[in-house]
Amino acid sequence: MFLIITINLLLLLSFDISAKEVNLYTSRHYEADYQLYKKFEIETGIKVNVVSGKPQPLEKRIIEEGKDCIGDLFFLADAGRLYSSEKKKLFQKIYSPTLVKKVPNNLRNGYWFGITKRARIIYYNPDITSPDEVQFLNYENLSDSKWYKSIAIRQSNNVYNQSLVASLILNNGEKETKKWIRGLKNNFFREPSGNDRSQILAVATGEAKLAIANTYYYALMLSGKKGKSQQDAARKVKPIFPNQQNRGTHINISGIGVLKYSPNKSNAIKLLEYLVTDSAQKHLSENSFEYPIVTEIQLPNILLDMSDGYIEDMKTPVEMYGKLQKKSFSIMLEEGWNWFDINQKIY
Repeated sequence: MFLIITINLLLLLSFDISAKEVNLYTSRHYEADYQLYKKFEIETGIKVNVVSGKPQPLEKRIIEEGKDCIGDLFFLADAGRLYSSEKKKLFQKIYSPTLVKKVPNNLRNGYWFGITKRARIIYYNPDITSPDEVQFLNYENLSDSKWYKSIAIRQSNNVYNQSLVASLILNNGEKETKKWIRGLKNNFFREPSGNDRSQILAVATGEAKLAIANTYYYALMLSGKKGKSQQDAARKVKPIFPNQQNRGTHINISGIGVLKYSPNKSNAIKLLEYLVTDSAQKHLSENSFEYPIVTEIQLPNILLDMSDGYIEDMKTPVEMYGKLQKKSFSIMLEEGWNWFDINQKIY
């Protein structure tokens, strides 16, 4: 009798321990995220164990661990990466009335849910390029010969560029997108290289007339969090939100899925739901300068000043970026949008 009671007590204790934690795999590296996890721990008593790394090694680890994987959630930047993990059957489908209510339909699919948004936009230097020249600019205009050798952009193996190209395939068709890439390639001011901030800096210095980069990189520079020299450079540059006269500006997400073999599924859903609360969304927007997934949230001044009232493309489902990612990369390479490997060999 004593033995039975002891065993039952141990089982209850082990259940209680597992019920007070959640294991998050993440490719994001923002301090704002970790601050939120700490707040969640304080409010719920659920410990958030974070495993961070680059997307592909984390994905490989989850696959190799299989049913023994301790992970509950996988947090990734870009819908293309979320789709990659979904296609490999790493996620399980979940239903949460809170997530359905809070996350717009085109930014979720049941296997994963958008947590923050970013726009991939165009930047110009008003000391070099007249605002009248770019006032009604569309992504499609970037292939115009008037921008010959004037555009700064990252390499074709960059997932943000692949998602942008995927959106163009969806909206304009593959044939027109190939033609667009050919024109854009002629307008590169240099072989594509560097990160998003490098493209913005090229416009600030006058090396390029236009740059393509995500909004939060520009906002981070403006905030001074990347140093005074980058803040000064960002102040020389102005943002353009393309396609305001038609479908709206291309947006992408960072999102989370519940892993297939999650040992703490209920806690995983609790954390997911917490990240779309008004307070969490406000915190992320104010500290990582991403747009909140919840549309009612007041933007911080930096985002408000640079993008108040802009129209997003809310019709294109972001999951399609992932479905077209392989095709996008293939035609980018086919049309000469090169990338470099670690040995700086051109492909």
